[in-house]
Amino acid sequence: MAAQVSKNQKPILEMRGIDKSFPGVQALQGVSLELYQGEVLALLGENGAGKSTLIKVLSGVYFPDAGTITISGNDPGIRSPLDAQNAGVAVIYQEFNLVPSLCARENILLGREQARWGFFSQKTEHRETMELFSRMNVAIDPESLCRELTVAQQQVVEIAKALYARGKILVMDEPSATLTSQEVERLFAIIRELKTRGIGIIYISHRLEEVFEIADRVMVMRDGRHIATKPACGLTREELIEMMVGRKIENEFPKLAAPLGGKRLEVKGLSGAGTAEDISFFVRKGEVLGIAGLVGAGRTEMARLIFGADPKDSGEIFLDGRRVEIRSPVDAIRNGLCLLTEDRKAQGLVLGLSSRENFALPNLSHWSRLRFINHKKEQDSFSGYIKSLKIKLSHADQTVRDLSGGNQQKIVLAKWLEANSEVIIFDEPTRGIDVGAKYEIYQLINQLAAKGKAILMISSELPELLGMCDRILVMHEGSLSGEIADVPHATQEQILSLAVGRTA
Repeated sequence: MAAQVSKNQKPILEMRGIDKSFPGVQALQGVSLELYQGEVLALLGENGAGKSTLIKVLSGVYFPDAGTITISGNDPGIRSPLDAQNAGVAVIYQEFNLVPSLCARENILLGREQARWGFFSQKTEHRETMELFSRMNVAIDPESLCRELTVAQQQVVEIAKALYARGKILVMDEPSATLTSQEVERLFAIIRELKTRGIGIIYISHRLEEVFEIADRVMVMRDGRHIATKPACGLTREELIEMMVGRKIENEFPKLAAPLGGKRLEVKGLSGAGTAEDISFFVRKGEVLGIAGLVGAGRTEMARLIFGADPKDSGEIFLDGRRVEIRSPVDAIRNGLCLLTEDRKAQGLVLGLSSRENFALPNLSHWSRLRFINHKKEQDSFSGYIKSLKIKLSHADQTVRDLSGGNQQKIVLAKWLEANSEVIIFDEPTRGIDVGAKYEIYQLINQLAAKGKAILMISSELPELLGMCDRILVMHEGSLSGEIADVPHATQEQILSLAVGRTA
């Protein structure tokens, strides 16, 4: 049930006329936000819209150039993260702020331990932690080390930290990005419980289906400005997308059929990594082959085996009918394979280097002679991709960590296109990317397929697979459990049935 905001109800949080600029960039311009007790406000917008900057202002990371913040009618004087915490603001980022070597109890009470005569009472702390978990209806051992907990359990620990600190405003940044569907439902149950206690929640997500399920109101930002705030129940998906991107997107999945050629990649009897067993399939020139399956089904592990990132126990790989031996990523690159990893920040990019340097890393031989690099040719090549892929950056040497998720993904794609890859493996290509950037990625996939590239798309987003793939293979516990050839007439239920091991 959506929380009903009374006309006489006063907001628990008000941000008025917030401005924030950085050298050469106006990140926020006159942004206002209201949050009420016991409601979920979805904060939406494309990458670079200003959402993160606004939250960093609220949490004391940035000090605004102009504007005011009031909590429960008072100015808390937020000038540091500690000020924000003392005012009852808690932010749960996508990358959790936990100490892996400490247990759940120690993480929850870190910095707030209760001592008597210089001694801590672990028994009291254990009891208080158990009470917190009980209120959230979750079963976690307070003495479990955080590094041994699942991602969903670590998230619960983060929420428990906020509750223990008596947080009354909870910001959740992409909380479901790495969760299974069952874990997302568990998270939603916790959020509904928090609402009953009057906690106001700001929920940031690129998954629009979640917004309609959990949000009471929706606030949309674009280009550092507040576009609109509306009740979630009165919006359609199409209206929400139009507000976010500033234009109508007639078809969210703009699939274009490409001419299919012969087998470009063929895998026979591939096993290894302890999670992939006897996998055989092929993908043709111009084909987009989807790989579906639940978290832990072995999809990423299979991709790493093909790319040579992990050693295989057995199996053969053929490219254009020719058997190739791939023992390392270097072998894969030389043979025209590339892998856009699931975690582009940790595995696909060197965040401390510039965008141009990341693009150049696997391609230096293209512009080298006698060990000297022709930087003009390098720059010209990168400039061509900036234009063709519509990469948004202030200059070629902008540090890649400062780019939005969609533009980071385009940098990864550009370096592999320059490497002349004929087989492109996308592992969760649109994770953490806004709907506008997703649309551009889909169009790029169409263009690659039209050029005869063979594409493997691993995705947890079933609508994405159904909307963009020619065929879909489904994995279950390290093996292929089925194939869906008639994708236009397939359903999510069919994929899920194969994903849990049921045969047709």
